[in-house]
Amino acid sequence: MATLILVRHGRSTANTSGVLAGRTPGVRLDERGLAQAAGLPERLADVPLAAVVASPLERCRETVQPLLDARPGLALHTEERISECDYGDWSGRKLAELSEEPLMGVVQQHPSAATFPGGESMPAMQARAVAAVRDWNARIEAEHGEDAVYAMCSHGDVIKSVVADALGMHLDLFQRIHVDPCSLTAIRYTRLRPFLLRLGDTGEFGSLAPRDSGTGADAAVGGGAGAP
Repeated sequence: MATLILVRHGRSTANTSGVLAGRTPGVRLDERGLAQAAGLPERLADVPLAAVVASPLERCRETVQPLLDARPGLALHTEERISECDYGDWSGRKLAELSEEPLMGVVQQHPSAATFPGGESMPAMQARAVAAVRDWNARIEAEHGEDAVYAMCSHGDVIKSVVADALGMHLDLFQRIHVDPCSLTAIRYTRLRPFLLRLGDTGEFGSLAPRDSGTGADAAVGGGAGAP
């Protein structure tokens, strides 16, 4: 079956301001995010992409635009099911403020039981995203053959949930996965099982240097801003 390249959108203005954007309209890439997106065509230059699929949110469409510009004729398909998690009443709030909410502990330790007030549950997010991937895998294979490769631009928590499914991990373990802005994650799907080929690859390793001891152990809801 198809090989899927999951692209997390480039760094956004919400990432750098510490806000949980969710599905809030008008959240766009910041200057660094635009530069990250501009580098995508070169990073994927040797990959014959059959299609590009993206979340309908602006920051995802901005991320893949340089790739589309570099490959005339490569169409963009919009897929609602890989949109950001609906954080409901949490959308637009500061992450520092949300860290004090009792629900945050559930999100970190037992996400399969987490439902955002006025929004969706994390299992529902994973179910719709995995269903979208399965549907697109079948479509890409039918149209382009079983060796086809396609790209899908989505959001941090969505990508982590798809990776967890591919690895056979319970959703309660998905906070152990990390993907930086504009990172590439590749999964090859076969008849029997998926294979994780790349995870959160940005091509840089500076972010692996030790950080100050004040860094917490919680996963960044929404995916975080990446390396400083």
